[in-house]
Amino acid sequence: MEAETMQDTTPNTATAAAATASDERTDLLEALAKHRHFLRFTTRDLTDEQAGLRTTAGELCLGGLIKHVASVERNWADFIQHGPSAMPDFTAMTEADFAKRADEFRMLPGETLEGVLADYAEVARRTDELVTALPDLNAAHPLPKAPWNEPGAQWSARRVLLHIIAETAQHAGHADIIRESLDGAKSMG
Repeated sequence: MEAETMQDTTPNTATAAAATASDERTDLLEALAKHRHFLRFTTRDLTDEQAGLRTTAGELCLGGLIKHVASVERNWADFIQHGPSAMPDFTAMTEADFAKRADEFRMLPGETLEGVLADYAEVARRTDELVTALPDLNAAHPLPKAPWNEPGAQWSARRVLLHIIAETAQHAGHADIIRESLDGAKSMG
């Protein structure tokens, strides 16, 4: 009998790690895309005026929520690349700084829903490119100074992406409530 030749079926560790990282990135980006879709979907068929209306006791409007989520995603993507210097020092912010930040939550004169959505699409495109190109999701930076951040804490790129996903999902839920209060339209159901 001739000896059988055995093929090496042991997976290449580097190849397996790359496939896992790729799968993880795919999962993260798909989750983020789903929640971005739900957030944008709440603005379907609205006018600029409707996108700027407050329909609850809070300050939030649909256009403002999208502006805020775009700003948050932009800032955290910059954090992934540049660390805490890319973010404001929230402990040193003045009343004027907080007033300017509050403008993220409303549609300002001259702003359009189309413009807000276009900006959000550009932020999303840049984040997706960053996530795809990152050499390591474990790369971490110290968190910026803020009353809500534990001093000395660090977040990896992965943790930041999970935060962006959570923030987007939370605000998509807010947007759904605002839209339903506006005209009864729902994202689902």
